[in-house]
Amino acid sequence: MHPAKPSVSIVIPAYNEESVIRQCLIAAIYQSMPAHEILVVNNRSTDRTAEIVRQMQLEYPESAIHLLEQNQVQGLIPTRNFGLDHATGDVLGRIDADSVLEPDWVETVQAGFSDPEVAAATGPVVYYDMPMRRWGLKADDKMRQLVLKLARNQYHFLFGSNMALRRTAWEQIRDHTCLDEKDEMHEDIDISLHLAEQDLVIRYIPTMVSGMSARRLENSPKDYRYYVTRFDRTYRAHQIDKRVLKIPMLIFMSIYYPAKIMRAVHTARTARASAIPR
Repeated sequence: MHPAKPSVSIVIPAYNEESVIRQCLIAAIYQSMPAHEILVVNNRSTDRTAEIVRQMQLEYPESAIHLLEQNQVQGLIPTRNFGLDHATGDVLGRIDADSVLEPDWVETVQAGFSDPEVAAATGPVVYYDMPMRRWGLKADDKMRQLVLKLARNQYHFLFGSNMALRRTAWEQIRDHTCLDEKDEMHEDIDISLHLAEQDLVIRYIPTMVSGMSARRLENSPKDYRYYVTRFDRTYRAHQIDKRVLKIPMLIFMSIYYPAKIMRAVHTARTARASAIPR
C-alpha cells in the first residue's frame, strides 16, 4: 500500500486586496488535487476583501474556503501566524493575495512532501502582469538555483508568495520566529533561517510554480530599495554575514529600472488592446 498523501492547507494573509483576492482564490480552487482547506486571513481590511471572500464561499460551497479575522494587530507576520496556527492540514501552504497558483500546485506540494525529511519547500514564480512570462519563469528559476549553488546549499530561501512547510515544522519553530514589530525584515527569510537553525530540511522544487504580480515595481525607487535591503536587515538580525547572501539583493536592485519600463510598456499595450472594440 502507498502511504496517504499529505493534506495541504493554503493560507492567504490579506489586507485591502479586493483587486486580486478573487483571482487568487479561483486558482486555489481549481487544482488537479483539491486543497484540504483555503484560509483567507483578513487583517483589518477597509475595502471589499472580506465581502468578496464571503461571496466566493457561496459560489463555491464544495470548496473549503474559510474567512478568518485577525484584528488584534495590524501586520503581515501576526496575520500569517494566525493563519498557520489555525490551519489543520499536514502541510501548510503560504501564498500572497496576489499569488495565482499553477493548477498542479497542490499535487506538486504533496509529491514533494511525500519525502518525510522535507520540512519546507519553495519554488519559482512567474510574473503574470509582465511581458515574456515564459522567459521570466525560466529566469526566476535559474536565479534561485544559482543562489542556492553559490550558497553551497547552506542557506535555502523560502519565498513568501510560494512556499509550504510541514505543520510539525511550524509548531517546532513557531515560538522562535521574529515578530519584526518595526517591519524591517523579510518574514519568509526569517522562517527559513529558523528552520535551518533546527536542522530542518528545506527543498527547492522547480515544478512548484506560482504566479505573482510585479506590482512592487510601482513603488518609488526609495521604497523599492527599502524593500530589497530587507535581506540585509534580516541576516543582520540573525548575526549572519555572508557575501553570497547579498546576491539576491544586488539582482533585484539591478533589474528595477529595466523591469519598471517593461511593465509600463506592457500595461499600456494591454490597456490599448482592451479598449479596441470587438
